[in-house]
Amino acid sequence: MARNSVIVPEAKEAMKNFKMQAASEVGVNLKDGYNGELTSRQAGSVGGQMVKKMIESYENSIKTGK
Repeated sequence: MARNSVIVPEAKEAMKNFKMQAASEVGVNLKDGYNGELTSRQAGSVGGQMVKKMIESYENSIKTGK
């Protein structure tokens, strides 16, 4: 199984939008397709922002019971 595969194929576009939004929030300019010119710091900040937002979403769902 590929490491970066989307488990639910229908969610692929939503994950792409989520990644673009997270990148925008941390000031990283992503383009569609390959972004190999990003530094490790830039790529890590995008991934870190995504994880932060996922944790916040989960915590909020626990608080509201949804």
